[in-house]
Amino acid sequence: MPPLKITPTEKRKRPYFWLIILVVLSLVLITAYAREDSGGPLHGLRVAVQTTIAPVGQAGKWVTTPLRSFAAWTAGLGVSRSELVNLRAQNAKLRAQIVELQEADHAASTQTALTDAAQTGGYKGVTANVIGLPVSQWERVIVVNAGSLKGIKDTMPVLGANGLLGQVIEVGPNYSKVRLITDQESGIASFLQNNRAQGITRGSLSGDLTMNFVSMEATVTAGDTVVSSGLGGVFPKGLIIGQVSKVSKEVNSLYKTIQVQPANDMAQIESVIILTNAPPDTNNLPKAVPTTTSAQGGN
Repeated sequence: MPPLKITPTEKRKRPYFWLIILVVLSLVLITAYAREDSGGPLHGLRVAVQTTIAPVGQAGKWVTTPLRSFAAWTAGLGVSRSELVNLRAQNAKLRAQIVELQEADHAASTQTALTDAAQTGGYKGVTANVIGLPVSQWERVIVVNAGSLKGIKDTMPVLGANGLLGQVIEVGPNYSKVRLITDQESGIASFLQNNRAQGITRGSLSGDLTMNFVSMEATVTAGDTVVSSGLGGVFPKGLIIGQVSKVSKEVNSLYKTIQVQPANDMAQIESVIILTNAPPDTNNLPKAVPTTTSAQGGN
């Protein structure tokens, strides 16, 4: 018996035949599933199939989660970068405004402190900003932005917010040089405010400030205030120089050696006031600025 031959027409019809069979079978199964109760065989088969393929689905989800997260991140990457640039620009602007406001507040506070320091002793003065720092470790001279055009002259005393800073030693039209009291060439006739013991307060090569020629009989304690005495006419009387930080007694010496902590921090000078007039009352002494010292004192 010769084999059956399938014509091309029958080949084209066969896929449609199986599709119809599958559709009919699906309808029958759906109808049967809907009509049977939850304990029926079709429901049991469905549960068994889902139980079998659940681990596979979880594994697939675990594998694809990083890929889906990366796709979501890249989808919004352009917007995020744009927003980030804007936020950074706004942050930089706000930071600049904060710094500007802080500097303005600091300048106003410094100006007030300098003015108060001068007015306490009955002085008038010209405020100036520091524009030049010492050029070497051996010379403690600063430069400020006020000169002869503002009435500044040689030898005028210079104050900081807490007391005496130094003296004008050179004047130009728009600048002045100020020798600090810690400079080795600086010397100030001074006395201890509590007992009026006289001495000379000098700077040094190292920048330390000491009060010399104080009598051994004088009682000196750490924290005592040192002020200018006005002797010699170089500095007016009553300018605060600093506070005693340590007292020493050398063997066979006729005088005590007193270390003095300057009233102003010489490393952080930004603004000064240059006194332009003599005080109307040389007995009107400014009150001492209290400071905390950890140094030892002696009698």
